[in-house]
Amino acid sequence: MLDESLLDTPEGLAEADHRGLLRGAAEAGARVRTAARHAAEAGIGDLKPDGRPRAVLIAGPGAAATHTADLLGTLAGPGSPVVRLAPAGVAPAAGALRWELPGWAGSVDLLLIATPDGSEPSLSLLADQAYRRGCSVVAVAPPGTPLAEAVAGAHGLFVPMATAPYDQEEPLAASSPGVFWALLTPLLALLDRIGLLGGAPPNALEKIADRLDHIAERCGPAIATYSNPAKTLAAELADALPVVWTEGISAGPAGRRFAAALAELAGRPALVAELPEALAAHSALLAGPLAASADPDDFFRDRVEEPPALHARVVLLRDRPIGGLTAAPTARDVALSHDTPISELEPEEGGELETLAELIAVTDFAAVYLALASRA
Repeated sequence: MLDESLLDTPEGLAEADHRGLLRGAAEAGARVRTAARHAAEAGIGDLKPDGRPRAVLIAGPGAAATHTADLLGTLAGPGSPVVRLAPAGVAPAAGALRWELPGWAGSVDLLLIATPDGSEPSLSLLADQAYRRGCSVVAVAPPGTPLAEAVAGAHGLFVPMATAPYDQEEPLAASSPGVFWALLTPLLALLDRIGLLGGAPPNALEKIADRLDHIAERCGPAIATYSNPAKTLAAELADALPVVWTEGISAGPAGRRFAAALAELAGRPALVAELPEALAAHSALLAGPLAASADPDDFFRDRVEEPPALHARVVLLRDRPIGGLTAAPTARDVALSHDTPISELEPEEGGELETLAELIAVTDFAAVYLALASRA
């Protein structure tokens, strides 16, 4: 059950926030600025690339690396494929995870390592393996870790991760907003420098930080639910199964990150798909027992002692689609025809990275509010 009264009690939210999730979301803009400064100090702006890499490989633990690879791959397009190296192992612990380079990786490829830990022995071995294969190596991780030493030994480029003092107070959540932006920002700057991305120079990163600051002002804990889009979305999802539909290139990674954050932070399942194919993929779900109108039992029975039934709610995340083609009207019609409520988020005008940052920031805040108010 969601304690909606807690959403409008900033002191209560702060007391429940043992992992610093709200602080991470509120300080996302500051993290971007710090991470951009670290990238500049590491020499990313001085690189003189000799052509684009054939492929970009990304390794790292958990959701942070997954989301980073997803977003960078979406922005880069098919020109230079971005491949996440998924780890093997018997447990999601630093010493148990194992990464391997694919057999085809060589001197024309780029290995990116992104981790909020840096103590994973296999990542250090991966950096050494890449050096022996001739791959260029770039890593973002906390300074002073074994990985930092390994990257230096592999003649790679190491960028210190932008951290905050409270990061060390509690174990970092992989879906934490602070972790995500601290790892992603230097890699955006790097891939822009080598020509793999367009639109991520230093001034664009500053615009991302400004947009994140703007969302923090709109969605912060002091802003009441009725005028706070993140709190409103959290309240709407209180007893719902989120069915996240995305439209637009940037919205896809934002929707997948939202679903992962709901699972990790709030313990809530969610489904995600891109329009227009989502309409076919989820049509049976909306017509089944999870539809809002579905209640096969006696309407008049006493439900006072029963938890509310879980019903689907569509969350439509939209970027502005190319060419003006949109499936949003059809999506609304499909949802309403099955008596399924719908929540919509659409960013303000801006560049591709700015609109993406807004969608991620609002849904990050929503996932955090849902996590804090559900556990109270």
